[in-house]
Amino acid sequence: MSGQWTPTAADKEDEAFYMQCRASYLAVFKSSLANIASKQQLCRVLQQAGRNPSHATLNKYWTPRTTKLNFDDFCDIVKCERKMDENELMGIFTKMDVKGDGYIKHSELERVLTSGGEAMTSEELEAIFALADINRDGKLFYPEFCRLLVSTVEQCQMAALERLEADTKLKRQNFGSQSYSPLKPSVSSGAGAPEPFQDNSEPTLKKDHKSSSRPSSARSRRSSLSNPITMTCSSTKSTKVPEPPGLQNWHHSFIKGSFFLEEDGSITSLQYYLHLPKTTSVYLTIQPLDLSHRPDKPSSWMTVDTALFVMSAGETKEDSALICFTESKDKEKYVWKGELNAGNYHLLPFSTGCKLKRKSRKSLSSKPVELVYRTDTGELDLTRELREVLSDIFEVIDLDGNGLISLEEYNFFEMRTSGEKCDKDAWAICKENFDMRKNQLTRQGFMELNLMEATEKDGDPEDLWLTLEAMGYNRGLDLVEACPFQIDIHCEDCQPSLKPISLGFGPKLLNQALQKSITTRTGAKMLRGGDNVFVYTCKGDHRISSLIANKSNQKVTIHVSNEHSVNCCSSRGMTVFAVEVPARTKMVCQHVLPINETQDWTYNCVETMMPIT
Repeated sequence: MSGQWTPTAADKEDEAFYMQCRASYLAVFKSSLANIASKQQLCRVLQQAGRNPSHATLNKYWTPRTTKLNFDDFCDIVKCERKMDENELMGIFTKMDVKGDGYIKHSELERVLTSGGEAMTSEELEAIFALADINRDGKLFYPEFCRLLVSTVEQCQMAALERLEADTKLKRQNFGSQSYSPLKPSVSSGAGAPEPFQDNSEPTLKKDHKSSSRPSSARSRRSSLSNPITMTCSSTKSTKVPEPPGLQNWHHSFIKGSFFLEEDGSITSLQYYLHLPKTTSVYLTIQPLDLSHRPDKPSSWMTVDTALFVMSAGETKEDSALICFTESKDKEKYVWKGELNAGNYHLLPFSTGCKLKRKSRKSLSSKPVELVYRTDTGELDLTRELREVLSDIFEVIDLDGNGLISLEEYNFFEMRTSGEKCDKDAWAICKENFDMRKNQLTRQGFMELNLMEATEKDGDPEDLWLTLEAMGYNRGLDLVEACPFQIDIHCEDCQPSLKPISLGFGPKLLNQALQKSITTRTGAKMLRGGDNVFVYTCKGDHRISSLIANKSNQKVTIHVSNEHSVNCCSSRGMTVFAVEVPARTKMVCQHVLPINETQDWTYNCVETMMPIT
């Protein structure tokens, strides 16, 4: 096992930053589990963090598609936005001070603030004047105003920190050092979707071997569980599933897809339909798809974990049952080998979110890559950088890998990027204007289509950026919020049939499969001090997953600490967090993977029942 982790100066700086963020957040909300539900709330909480967001800044983070932001999103934004600076404010006012005497007339200030692209409302002006008119003479003495504004923000932050420190219960629930980039829990990443109980059977209990030493009260010690598990770096190698002999002679089908990281932190992907005409031995794999053109430099997302759940294809979620899933790992491949009966199945791709996380929004402020340019003749054309990215996107949406994009494949792309489908009539028009073969779009035709969109906008690249960002690219043309993958199915006795589908109950079906894979492979520990609250901790070949089952008739809040884990990263993105589990539901708590797979890792999680308020 690797040695105990020692915090560096940078780690301590990060911890102080997150404590400031939590203090600011809790000055507006009761809990860091609460969501920011409006642009106005975002403005208030950013002001508490000492930022002075303009309308443009708020619109950058609260787009027409935004419905909510969580604490982790807030931390990302605070990292990107500079703190309010007294000298900077003074510089702005000095430019308006014609006489140079330190005063600005309210009428002049009102004219400036109510004109231009970020005009203030009358209510906002009145609030500023109430604070700013120090001498009550219709003029603003702006040096005093700047000093007052900055000191007020600092006082608010200090007061919030003192409240956080004073309330030990609030501190236990809301504060913890974050060693990893924040990631919001999501339904499809399996980090938090509640699922009602489908049965009333009591779980099999295991004796609790060790109680937590972190919470100070006797009640907390009685209601805590500690689950130390040490994993060796060689454990995965020892359980590797060997390829069946003669695999090259088996019937083979494959299909591609991609995991996408959504704005709310959830991970989504297409799901698939598998038909087997007869009972057969099956060798099933899923792995990230390497789009790199250099063998010595694989794609950055090749370390993202993947999995595939196989469920019987019932008409409803309740009719479907978990059959198997890829438990073993062979380098980037995740593998299952066994026998499947003749019939129809749903294939549900999955990633924990431990390695596919939202990146800092700093990329928004960096200079974007050029997408289009004008040739010597004045005509518009796509840049080399954009053509390379579009070629990679073509590879991803060419699901069957035949080098052409069918109408069905193109519509999966369209639904992802624009939310609208292309009908057969529009496809016929495409056939007249772009290169096609066998009524399918070629790579060249795909380039022509994108060039036409840029030409129609007279070179304005904004629509192209919307497409690229929906596919997971940042403005530097790096693929940072997606992970392309490929599924391969080998069958010994029949040819498997694969096709992509979009299930209306897809996320719920995946969550059902995920929960079943945890509860059927491990027993439960009862969380003492909480009636009918149980914790399942499942150790797989390459990851550890935990689930909380609340069989009581009231909501419970569980404080979770991974502070004593070594070489671990959690799908929650935090070492300390809280989980609210509704009455009579099950919820996946977290998934944990090693940070460095070449070293041993220790999972040491303490779950503690929070007092009911």
